[in-house]
Amino acid sequence: MGQYTISRSVRDLAAFADRLDEGKVDVLGFSAGGAVLTRALADPRVAARLHRAIIAEPGPMDGPTARINGHKGRTSARDLAPAVSGPRSTRVPRYAVAFGFMRLGLLTPDTGLIGQAEGDNAFTAADLGSDTASAYCARDAHRIPAEDTARNFSFSPAASLRVQQTIRDSPSVAPGLRRSRVPAMLMIAECSSQVRQWATAVLAEAPAVQRTQYMPRVGHRIWNGLDDNNDRAAAVITAFLQDEPAPLPDHPTREQIPTFLRDRE
Repeated sequence: MGQYTISRSVRDLAAFADRLDEGKVDVLGFSAGGAVLTRALADPRVAARLHRAIIAEPGPMDGPTARINGHKGRTSARDLAPAVSGPRSTRVPRYAVAFGFMRLGLLTPDTGLIGQAEGDNAFTAADLGSDTASAYCARDAHRIPAEDTARNFSFSPAASLRVQQTIRDSPSVAPGLRRSRVPAMLMIAECSSQVRQWATAVLAEAPAVQRTQYMPRVGHRIWNGLDDNNDRAAAVITAFLQDEPAPLPDHPTREQIPTFLRDRE
Protein backbone atom coordinates (compact mmCIF):
# COMPACT_ATOMS: atom_id res chain seq x y z
CA MET A 1 0.00 0.00 0.00
CA GLY A 2 2.89 2.36 0.68
CA GLN A 3 3.78 2.37 -3.01
CA TYR A 4 0.47 4.02 -3.95
CA THR A 5 1.63 7.62 -4.24
CA ILE A 6 1.08 10.45 -6.69
CA SER A 7 4.81 10.41 -7.47
CA ARG A 8 4.64 6.73 -8.34
CA SER A 9 1.72 7.44 -10.67
CA VAL A 10 3.80 10.06 -12.50
CA ARG A 11 6.73 7.65 -12.78
CA ASP A 12 4.38 4.98 -14.14
CA LEU A 13 3.21 7.41 -16.84
CA ALA A 14 6.83 8.04 -17.85
CA ALA A 15 7.55 4.31 -17.91
CA PHE A 16 4.50 3.69 -20.07
CA ALA A 17 5.64 6.33 -22.57
CA ASP A 18 9.07 4.71 -22.66
CA ARG A 19 7.56 1.28 -23.25
CA LEU A 20 5.56 2.60 -26.22
CA ASP A 21 8.87 3.69 -27.74
CA GLU A 22 7.11 5.99 -30.21
CA GLY A 23 8.82 9.23 -29.27
CA LYS A 24 6.92 12.03 -27.57
CA VAL A 25 3.32 11.14 -26.82
CA ASP A 26 -0.02 12.92 -26.65
CA VAL A 27 -1.69 12.22 -23.30
CA LEU A 28 -5.23 12.83 -22.06
CA GLY A 29 -5.65 12.78 -18.29
CA PHE A 30 -9.23 12.66 -16.97
CA SER A 31 -10.25 13.35 -13.35
CA ALA A 32 -7.53 11.86 -11.12
CA GLY A 33 -5.56 11.24 -14.32
CA GLY A 34 -5.64 14.99 -14.93
CA ALA A 35 -3.85 15.52 -11.63
CA VAL A 36 -1.23 12.94 -12.62
CA LEU A 37 -0.74 14.60 -16.00
CA THR A 38 -0.41 18.08 -14.50
CA ARG A 39 2.28 16.87 -12.15
CA ALA A 40 4.00 15.18 -15.09
CA LEU A 41 4.13 18.57 -16.83
CA ALA A 42 5.81 20.02 -13.75
CA ASP A 43 8.53 17.35 -13.80
CA PRO A 44 11.06 18.13 -16.57
CA ARG A 45 12.18 14.50 -16.79
CA VAL A 46 8.64 13.32 -17.51
CA ALA A 47 7.52 16.38 -19.51
CA ALA A 48 10.33 15.64 -21.98
CA ARG A 49 8.35 12.55 -23.03
CA LEU A 50 5.14 14.51 -23.76
CA HIS A 51 4.10 16.12 -27.04
CA ARG A 52 0.71 17.54 -26.03
CA ALA A 53 -1.36 17.28 -22.86
CA ILE A 54 -5.13 17.37 -22.38
CA ILE A 55 -6.22 17.87 -18.77
CA ALA A 56 -9.91 17.03 -18.44
CA GLU A 57 -11.88 17.72 -15.26
CA PRO A 58 -8.89 17.26 -12.92
CA GLY A 59 -8.97 16.69 -9.19
CA PRO A 60 -6.63 18.47 -6.72
CA MET A 61 -3.01 18.46 -7.86
CA ASP A 62 -0.96 19.37 -4.81
CA GLY A 63 -1.26 20.28 -1.14
CA PRO A 64 -2.37 23.90 -1.67
CA THR A 65 -5.12 23.03 -4.16
CA ALA A 66 -6.34 20.09 -2.08
CA ARG A 67 -7.32 22.62 0.60
CA ILE A 68 -9.40 24.77 -1.76
CA ASN A 69 -13.17 24.72 -1.32
CA GLY A 70 -14.43 26.79 -4.19
CA HIS A 71 -16.94 27.08 -7.01
CA LYS A 72 -18.31 24.01 -8.76
CA GLY A 73 -20.34 23.84 -11.96
CA ARG A 74 -24.07 24.11 -12.48
CA THR A 75 -26.40 21.80 -10.56
CA SER A 76 -25.68 18.11 -11.06
CA ALA A 77 -28.14 15.22 -10.94
CA ARG A 78 -26.85 14.04 -7.56
CA ASP A 79 -30.04 14.58 -5.56
CA LEU A 80 -32.41 14.37 -8.51
CA ALA A 81 -31.75 10.99 -10.11
CA PRO A 82 -33.84 7.95 -9.14
CA ALA A 83 -32.17 5.56 -6.71
CA VAL A 84 -30.19 2.83 -8.44
CA SER A 85 -31.71 -0.59 -7.92
CA GLY A 86 -29.81 -3.83 -7.50
CA PRO A 87 -27.61 -5.49 -4.91
CA ARG A 88 -25.47 -3.46 -2.55
CA SER A 89 -22.11 -4.61 -1.27
CA THR A 90 -21.75 -2.12 1.55
CA ARG A 91 -24.17 -4.09 3.72
CA VAL A 92 -21.07 -5.97 4.83
CA PRO A 93 -20.15 -3.70 7.74
CA ARG A 94 -16.45 -4.35 8.15
CA TYR A 95 -15.08 -2.74 5.01
CA ALA A 96 -18.01 -0.34 4.61
CA VAL A 97 -17.25 1.12 8.03
CA ALA A 98 -13.51 0.97 7.43
CA PHE A 99 -13.75 2.98 4.20
CA GLY A 100 -15.93 5.52 5.96
CA PHE A 101 -13.33 5.92 8.70
CA MET A 102 -10.62 6.31 6.07
CA ARG A 103 -12.51 9.13 4.38
CA LEU A 104 -12.86 10.85 7.75
CA GLY A 105 -9.16 10.44 8.40
CA LEU A 106 -9.74 8.22 11.43
CA LEU A 107 -8.01 5.26 9.77
CA THR A 108 -5.06 5.31 7.41
CA PRO A 109 -5.37 3.63 3.99
CA ASP A 110 -2.76 1.06 4.99
CA THR A 111 -4.83 -0.19 7.90
CA GLY A 112 -4.85 -3.94 8.35
CA LEU A 113 -8.56 -3.94 9.09
CA ILE A 114 -9.32 -4.89 5.49
CA GLY A 115 -7.14 -6.50 2.87
CA GLN A 116 -6.41 -4.72 -0.39
CA ALA A 117 -7.83 -7.56 -2.48
CA GLU A 118 -10.99 -7.61 -0.39
CA GLY A 119 -11.66 -3.95 -1.08
CA ASP A 120 -10.96 -4.04 -4.83
CA ASN A 121 -14.13 -3.78 -6.89
CA ALA A 122 -16.20 -4.09 -3.73
CA PHE A 123 -18.73 -1.45 -4.72
CA THR A 124 -21.66 -2.09 -7.02
CA ALA A 125 -23.65 0.30 -9.20
CA ALA A 126 -26.21 0.62 -6.40
CA ASP A 127 -23.49 1.65 -3.93
CA LEU A 128 -22.22 4.28 -6.35
CA GLY A 129 -25.60 5.71 -7.34
CA SER A 130 -25.25 9.23 -5.93
CA ASP A 131 -21.62 9.54 -7.00
CA THR A 132 -22.54 8.46 -10.52
CA ALA A 133 -25.41 10.97 -10.63
CA SER A 134 -23.11 13.80 -9.54
CA ALA A 135 -21.20 13.35 -12.79
CA TYR A 136 -24.24 14.30 -14.91
CA CYS A 137 -26.15 17.56 -15.39
CA ALA A 138 -29.45 17.96 -13.59
CA ARG A 139 -31.27 17.89 -16.95
CA ASP A 140 -30.06 14.30 -17.43
CA ALA A 141 -31.18 13.03 -14.02
CA HIS A 142 -33.75 10.61 -15.43
CA ARG A 143 -31.67 9.20 -18.26
CA ILE A 144 -28.33 8.38 -16.68
CA PRO A 145 -26.90 5.31 -18.43
CA ALA A 146 -26.83 2.13 -16.35
CA GLU A 147 -23.38 1.32 -15.05
CA ASP A 148 -22.42 -2.31 -15.43
CA THR A 149 -19.95 -2.53 -12.57
CA ALA A 150 -18.65 -5.96 -13.49
CA ARG A 151 -17.72 -4.83 -17.00
CA ASN A 152 -16.51 -1.26 -16.80
CA PHE A 153 -15.70 -0.34 -13.23
CA SER A 154 -12.54 -1.20 -11.30
CA PHE A 155 -11.64 0.63 -8.14
CA SER A 156 -9.53 0.16 -5.02
CA PRO A 157 -10.84 2.71 -2.50
CA ALA A 158 -7.97 2.21 -0.07
CA ALA A 159 -5.36 2.75 -2.78
CA SER A 160 -7.22 5.81 -4.06
CA LEU A 161 -7.37 7.34 -0.59
CA ARG A 162 -3.67 6.63 -0.13
CA VAL A 163 -2.81 8.50 -3.36
CA GLN A 164 -5.07 11.40 -2.34
CA GLN A 165 -3.25 11.65 0.97
CA THR A 166 0.12 11.95 -0.77
CA ILE A 167 -1.35 14.75 -2.92
CA ARG A 168 -2.53 16.60 0.19
CA ASP A 169 0.93 16.23 1.73
CA SER A 170 2.81 17.47 -1.35
CA PRO A 171 4.19 20.97 -2.00
CA SER A 172 2.99 23.30 -4.74
CA VAL A 173 3.64 22.22 -8.33
CA ALA A 174 3.46 25.83 -9.56
CA PRO A 175 7.26 26.36 -9.82
CA GLY A 176 7.60 23.34 -12.09
CA LEU A 177 4.63 24.34 -14.23
CA ARG A 178 6.14 27.76 -14.88
CA ARG A 179 8.99 26.01 -16.66
CA SER A 180 6.80 23.64 -18.69
CA ARG A 181 6.59 24.22 -22.43
CA VAL A 182 4.39 21.24 -23.36
CA PRO A 183 1.28 22.59 -25.19
CA ALA A 184 -1.74 21.83 -23.00
CA MET A 185 -5.52 22.20 -22.97
CA LEU A 186 -7.83 22.31 -19.94
CA MET A 187 -11.37 20.92 -20.32
CA ILE A 188 -14.03 22.07 -17.83
CA ALA A 189 -17.61 20.77 -17.86
CA GLU A 190 -20.69 22.96 -17.39
CA CYS A 191 -22.07 20.81 -14.55
CA SER A 192 -18.71 19.82 -13.11
CA SER A 193 -18.75 18.26 -9.65
CA GLN A 194 -15.07 19.23 -9.27
CA VAL A 195 -13.90 22.40 -7.56
CA ARG A 196 -12.89 24.45 -10.55
CA GLN A 197 -10.11 26.27 -8.74
CA TRP A 198 -8.35 22.92 -8.36
CA ALA A 199 -7.54 23.33 -12.03
CA THR A 200 -7.53 27.06 -12.68
CA ALA A 201 -5.46 28.07 -9.65
CA VAL A 202 -2.69 25.70 -10.67
CA LEU A 203 -2.79 25.86 -14.45
CA ALA A 204 -2.72 29.65 -14.39
CA GLU A 205 0.95 29.06 -13.57
CA ALA A 206 1.50 27.06 -16.77
CA PRO A 207 2.29 29.36 -19.72
CA ALA A 208 1.93 26.48 -22.18
CA VAL A 209 -1.81 26.03 -21.51
CA GLN A 210 -3.16 27.17 -24.87
CA ARG A 211 -6.89 26.55 -24.42
CA THR A 212 -9.43 26.41 -21.65
CA GLN A 213 -12.22 24.44 -23.28
CA TYR A 214 -15.64 24.86 -21.68
CA MET A 215 -17.90 21.87 -22.40
CA PRO A 216 -21.62 22.77 -22.27
CA ARG A 217 -24.43 20.34 -21.42
CA VAL A 218 -22.23 17.78 -19.65
CA GLY A 219 -21.06 17.02 -16.14
CA HIS A 220 -17.84 15.48 -14.85
CA ARG A 221 -18.26 12.60 -17.30
CA ILE A 222 -17.68 14.69 -20.38
CA TRP A 223 -18.17 11.69 -22.68
CA ASN A 224 -21.17 9.75 -21.43
CA GLY A 225 -23.01 8.27 -24.40
CA LEU A 226 -25.88 10.76 -24.28
CA ASP A 227 -26.89 12.79 -27.35
CA ASP A 228 -23.75 13.87 -29.25
CA ASN A 229 -21.59 14.38 -26.16
CA ASN A 230 -18.98 11.79 -27.13
CA ASP A 231 -18.62 13.25 -30.62
CA ARG A 232 -18.31 16.81 -29.30
CA ALA A 233 -15.60 15.79 -26.84
CA ALA A 234 -13.74 13.88 -29.55
CA ALA A 235 -13.95 16.86 -31.91
CA VAL A 236 -12.53 19.22 -29.28
CA ILE A 237 -9.65 16.87 -28.49
CA THR A 238 -8.86 16.16 -32.13
CA ALA A 239 -8.81 19.86 -33.00
CA PHE A 240 -6.33 20.58 -30.23
CA LEU A 241 -4.06 17.67 -31.19
CA GLN A 242 -4.09 18.82 -34.82
CA ASP A 243 -3.54 22.48 -33.87
CA GLU A 244 -6.84 23.53 -35.42
CA PRO A 245 -9.41 26.05 -34.12
CA ALA A 246 -11.74 24.70 -31.45
CA PRO A 247 -15.06 23.43 -32.88
CA LEU A 248 -16.77 24.80 -29.76
CA PRO A 249 -16.24 28.21 -28.17
CA ASP A 250 -13.15 27.84 -25.99
CA HIS A 251 -14.73 30.06 -23.35
CA PRO A 252 -18.26 30.14 -21.87
CA THR A 253 -20.46 33.17 -22.12
CA ARG A 254 -20.14 35.73 -19.36
CA GLU A 255 -23.35 34.35 -17.87
CA GLN A 256 -21.88 30.84 -17.72
CA ILE A 257 -18.38 31.62 -16.50
CA PRO A 258 -17.80 31.64 -12.72
CA THR A 259 -16.90 34.98 -11.14
CA PHE A 260 -13.37 33.97 -10.21
CA LEU A 261 -12.66 32.98 -13.84
CA ARG A 262 -14.29 36.14 -15.17
CA ASP A 263 -11.99 38.22 -12.97
CA ARG A 264 -8.98 36.49 -14.53
CA GLU A 265 -9.92 37.43 -18.10
